[in-house]
Amino acid sequence: MRALIITADDFGFSPAVNEAVEEAHRRGVLGTASLMVGAPATRDAVARAVRLPGLKVGLHIVVAGAPPVLSPSEIPALIDPEGKLSSRLFRAGVNFYFRPAVRAQLTREIRAQFELFRGYGLALDHVNCHKHLHLHPTVFALITEIGAAYGLKAVRLPYEPLSGAAPDLLRKGGAGQLAASLFLLPWTGLLKRKIRAAGLRANDFIFGMRDSGRMESARVLRLLPRLPAGVTEMYFHPAARSCPELTAEAPGARHEAEFAALTDPAFPAALAELGIRRVSFSDLPLNIHA
Repeated sequence: MRALIITADDFGFSPAVNEAVEEAHRRGVLGTASLMVGAPATRDAVARAVRLPGLKVGLHIVVAGAPPVLSPSEIPALIDPEGKLSSRLFRAGVNFYFRPAVRAQLTREIRAQFELFRGYGLALDHVNCHKHLHLHPTVFALITEIGAAYGLKAVRLPYEPLSGAAPDLLRKGGAGQLAASLFLLPWTGLLKRKIRAAGLRANDFIFGMRDSGRMESARVLRLLPRLPAGVTEMYFHPAARSCPELTAEAPGARHEAEFAALTDPAFPAALAELGIRRVSFSDLPLNIHA
């Protein structure tokens, strides 16, 4: 049996993203979205989610590379000169692990994001982290510790199997992406064990990491036959139109093409032909290994 969770990340980032999420759910195959509660268009995203009771919404926690939900003065150790959560990921990760004062501020920021999500009245389908930073053991530990009080039951496992990479290795950057995947293997293995120990739901595999910003129809249709047995999450960053903030965040990403992929009639047709069932995180059984 093969099952697929189809997710849009960065829900709330901009009106263009929110429009794409709504339309891809109404007209396409999108069943799940991850909400950035500190983003400029969050309230618009929540209003759309309320109109779409079939759309499962999770919390897309941000601990780096974007504005915080708390005032920078409350969490100065996490903030860069522009007033955002620092984009210097290695340095931030070291500080999270070794500096108790930084961990205390990180704890407050993550709790504030859970609190905001709960305040919007949405059912919490899942939690994941911007730039997959819940791979960091400190971040994941805080998410599980804090999230228990907010109904956390499922998280994303960012493990992309190498079986999907082979045909694309010759393209520009393919070898570097493969090296990055190999580097992440011990971290994803550790996270998988921690997810099981915490008794949380999770996907088994993911697609969209190596092809972030390039999940176009042709690529998606090539990936679908390669999905392994189990539960796969395929995630996208769609937008209904181009806008300056998206270009600044991810230069070269093809947000409109990803939106087109989610509304392409060939997508559901391929799922039916291949016998792949669409699910959400809340459809998965709770992990019995806790």
